[in-house]
Amino acid sequence: MPTTTQPTRTQQTRTQQGAAANELPTRPKLMLIDGHSIAYRAFFALPVENFSTQTGQHTNGVFGFTSMLINVLRDEKPTHLGVAFDVSRHTFRSEIYSEYKANRTTTPDEFRGQLDLVKEVLKALNIPYVEKEGYEADDVIGTLATRAEAAGFDVVICPGDRDIFQLVSDSVTVLYPRKGVSDLARMTPKAVQERYFATPGRYPELAALVGESSDNLPGVPGVGPKTAAKWLEMYDGLENLAAHAGELKGKAAEAFQERVNDVLRNRQVNALVLDLDLPISLEDLEHRPWNREATHQLFDGLEFRVLRDRLLEALPNEDEVVAEGGFDLEAARLEPGELAGWLAEHAAGERTGVDIIGHWGSGTGDITALSLAVSWQQTTAQSTFAYFGLHTRAWELGAGAGLALLRPVLPLLTRRAAHLFGALGLGLVVWSELAMDETTPFP
Repeated sequence: MPTTTQPTRTQQTRTQQGAAANELPTRPKLMLIDGHSIAYRAFFALPVENFSTQTGQHTNGVFGFTSMLINVLRDEKPTHLGVAFDVSRHTFRSEIYSEYKANRTTTPDEFRGQLDLVKEVLKALNIPYVEKEGYEADDVIGTLATRAEAAGFDVVICPGDRDIFQLVSDSVTVLYPRKGVSDLARMTPKAVQERYFATPGRYPELAALVGESSDNLPGVPGVGPKTAAKWLEMYDGLENLAAHAGELKGKAAEAFQERVNDVLRNRQVNALVLDLDLPISLEDLEHRPWNREATHQLFDGLEFRVLRDRLLEALPNEDEVVAEGGFDLEAARLEPGELAGWLAEHAAGERTGVDIIGHWGSGTGDITALSLAVSWQQTTAQSTFAYFGLHTRAWELGAGAGLALLRPVLPLLTRRAAHLFGALGLGLVVWSELAMDETTPFP
């Protein structure tokens, strides 16, 4: 089994919760996320009955995970990124202590399958993930964080439990979920010290004494963080404390003397493995642009319309940025009778942009022209654009004549856009042509 280490940690000034660098980092920054734990927290934070696709696939866990992911990428701006997953509940820790995590309930049926969807999201966003048989996500994170810190990186970790606090240092910060996955406490050395009365390096020793209910590790009755921290300070660490347990006085001391072996076992179990042999390097974790087509297709299937908008706003895809030399634009000004032919030739792609030029409001208005953009070719940086002027005000044409001119573009309209025609006296024929009513969902 790989060795475990317990590096000495120093303190740093705590930054405000949620604060993140708004400028490009002077040092590379690695972000590491416990994928299984964050998705599981999201599952219980969001009501499952409110998140499902039309096919019946539950999505509350993957939705919450993706939402958190977008937020931390926007706020932290990492140069490198990776997500770790558990493989199974059976690890070397359960061999040391058979009751390790034995208090955890069976995974809900509604959560099954959502981890695979989380991984599909990561694939679409070009975010690597890694797992190691026989070990936990925390061990993968500990190994990668240790490598990155030695290589001069700043590291930000989104974990599932407090064991990861032992990694906190001047260059390693933990964003610990306090409520759901949206309220993240920024844990620095000073924050750990203030909350638990111990340095990050001492934290796993303190946890061995106090216990960790989420891992089913029993603590010493009557021993809380303050008592544990005082003992550890008096004897300079758990090993020396255990060797001099008989010198302590009081009921809590007696309880500790009866459970010394259990405490030492707890410390053995909560130690992170920091030298795993992983099939991934720091270079492999460099943040890459997300896959535009795969992301749109996946988010369409998951019905993540709001998250898609947030993703586009927070993380514009570098692949979609036009080259410095610009792009070619094929433009045409269409005359009456040419609209249908132009659409037939150019609008065979997946999307067509329609902009209605004019003014409207309070049930009236005027259309003066239509602008259409189609056939964007990323490989050739070429797009096609057309301008169709009505040459006379739409309402003067009458409903029939106006519809005759505009009929070729009607199939491209959403219900919202069709409402604009309603404001111009063409509403009834437009709704009839599109077979819509006021309750028709957007196409």
